[in-house]
Amino acid sequence: MHLPSRLAARLRNPGLFNKLMSATEAAALIPLGGNVGMSGFTGAGHPKAVPPALAARLTALHAAGQRDARINVWTGASTAPELDGALAKALGMGMRLPYQSDPTCRQRINAGQMHYTDLHLSHVAPAARSGVLGPLDVAVIEVVGILPDGSLIPSTSVGNNQTWLDMAQQIILEVNLQQNPAMQGMHDIEPPMPAAPNRQPLALRHPHERMGQPFLRCDPAKVVAIVMTDHPDRHTSFAVPDEITSRIAGHLIEFFQHEVAVGRMPAQLLPLQSGVGNIANAVMAGLNQGPFEQMTAYTEVLQDGMLAMLRSGKLAFASATAISLSPQAAAEFNANIDFYRERILLRSQEMSNHPELVRRLGVVAMNAMIEADIYGNVNSSHIMGSGIMNGIGGSGDFARNACLSIFMTPSLAKGGKISCIVPMVSHHDHTEHDVQVIVTEHGLADLRGLAPTQRARLIVQRCAHPRFRDALLDYLSRASDSGSSLHTPHLLDEALSWHSRYLRTGQM
Repeated sequence: MHLPSRLAARLRNPGLFNKLMSATEAAALIPLGGNVGMSGFTGAGHPKAVPPALAARLTALHAAGQRDARINVWTGASTAPELDGALAKALGMGMRLPYQSDPTCRQRINAGQMHYTDLHLSHVAPAARSGVLGPLDVAVIEVVGILPDGSLIPSTSVGNNQTWLDMAQQIILEVNLQQNPAMQGMHDIEPPMPAAPNRQPLALRHPHERMGQPFLRCDPAKVVAIVMTDHPDRHTSFAVPDEITSRIAGHLIEFFQHEVAVGRMPAQLLPLQSGVGNIANAVMAGLNQGPFEQMTAYTEVLQDGMLAMLRSGKLAFASATAISLSPQAAAEFNANIDFYRERILLRSQEMSNHPELVRRLGVVAMNAMIEADIYGNVNSSHIMGSGIMNGIGGSGDFARNACLSIFMTPSLAKGGKISCIVPMVSHHDHTEHDVQVIVTEHGLADLRGLAPTQRARLIVQRCAHPRFRDALLDYLSRASDSGSSLHTPHLLDEALSWHSRYLRTGQM
């Protein structure tokens, strides 16, 4: 078969030419009820043609009365509307793991129309390999290109791709012409990790070091379809840092300066991890204007803020598992790919989030939260205790093992109707033992070495919005005077009353 030059440059293994087909044809190969591992992490590197074609197929089957026309979807993390959104609208997912952020997907989960297994991101690949998630029937993976020996050039996210390729009985590859082929060499794909008790120490002591090779490995005999696509990632613009996010960034920079001054951190800081979203991006923008030089990052996702820090030289090197950028930053990244290829390394999420590496490198973990309670427990995944928002993601991987575990949020939500500092969190993701610092626009509470009641007063005084501060102090005072156990005083009849009041009245 003779391919047009543009396609031939990406598909360089002639033995796979006969696997070329349309997305509709490829989607027809996915078995109903099967477990399907798809690439994708925060809107980067996900398949963009097969999932919508599969959604159309499932919609047609539902219309014909086949109500069980569903699949189970495993990914790296969140994806995009043409994957999560399309399949959720088609009622095409029976189960989803390990993380999502799509509005339709969220609505289906909270309506009980699909199951959702929320996992620590570093746990996914080991759990899959152990067999506890069941067999993997099909892998649908986006790549930049296929080399003559069958090796695959990874795309803008690595996630769990190598695990899906190893485990899947059948493989569908999407070769995306939109992704920059000059990304070749920007990835580090480690060999398969043996199960316990045969694991060995991971040979990595700095974010720039490598443990594997630049390519994904794939058995060509398992490839049943190759789909050529030409679609960009989900490039989402970030909000311009406002007064609230800028104040949060300012509190953190002041805190880091203090940590350097007392000798707990080097002048260039320890490797940074930053969660996703506008607050995290604003903190990076603040650090880019701050006093620290030659910083490094060992994180999950590179967003616009870290890209700007690499460009300015404030950040010397960044290790992650995905690049998730705004349209403007994506254009700049592609225009200067040679510069970034020397300063960015993309790994599997099992390595980017690995507890051993997070602990060894002394990572400074900075993650967003939905709410914290007065004792320092954090809810980062649920609204009012029951409704999933996105999931725990990688925040637990980092918080439990970081040298510094920081959680940040504006002090208010829903236009001031909700306090993000509450008497008791409505859902626990991170216990007080894994939370060292809490930051809002009003201040920073360093909780290290403090007893519960000491933490409570500091969190309320430093982080709570003034509108709710007196009520929180009143709750703490009455709980302390209650005569029951006073180590972590609570009034159990009132502890979740703020959430109950919001559900009844729309106001905490």
